[in-house]
Amino acid sequence: MRKKIAAANWKMNLRQEQGEQLLTAILQKNISLKPHQFAIFAVPFPYLPMASEKISGKINYSVAAQNCYHKSAGAFTGEVSAEMLSSLNIPYVVLGHSERREYFGETNAMLAEKVNLTLSNGLQPVFCCGEPLFIREENGQNDYVEKQLREGLFHLDNAQIRKIIIAYEPIWAIGTGKTASAAQAQEMHAHLRSVMAGKYGHEIADDLSVLYGGSVKGSNASEIFSQPDVDGGLVGGASLNAEEFCQIISALP
Repeated sequence: MRKKIAAANWKMNLRQEQGEQLLTAILQKNISLKPHQFAIFAVPFPYLPMASEKISGKINYSVAAQNCYHKSAGAFTGEVSAEMLSSLNIPYVVLGHSERREYFGETNAMLAEKVNLTLSNGLQPVFCCGEPLFIREENGQNDYVEKQLREGLFHLDNAQIRKIIIAYEPIWAIGTGKTASAAQAQEMHAHLRSVMAGKYGHEIADDLSVLYGGSVKGSNASEIFSQPDVDGGLVGGASLNAEEFCQIISALP
């Protein structure tokens, strides 16, 4: 069975004491996860040690970094390397989030470098992809996202690709007033899986977890997660509310 994942992306939010309070409130719910279910907290860099300590001993609860640099080391003031994250025993790292692509100019080639560095340092990438509004309006979303996968991931061998988690973000439905339906999420997730199957075969593609990153909330998580090719969510705003995120975790199939 594929891993089903509720991944919280705190982005650049919360003071440390607020983050501690949020994690405490979520963990106090004592949501028991099945062997195939995982809750992952992508917290800002300064909070990684705190979050790791808070979830210590909790089965299938993990921590992720929100990014890393695309070079292994050097004179890159202010950046954080995959090796640094590995030295903190961080198991996951989010790569290629739409905000990183849009605001910081991250390219598919840069992300391919990041993927290589994270894998070589024992981290598991959560690789983000997704199309903006103008691409969706031109009905070019399939080709656009396929290009992101090809240029960011297709250099990997079969063993490496099995370690990748994919997160699809319909950028056109985030903060635009437009809404992506569960059916639209399923349609794109099925396409992503077919693209991966074309490169790596159906057995590997069927084992890949593909998360949905389009405004998942407690009220719509069950419907979205019930889609056959949706394996959970990469959750932004709703992950900053303990009650809301607990509903999302509990909605994992």
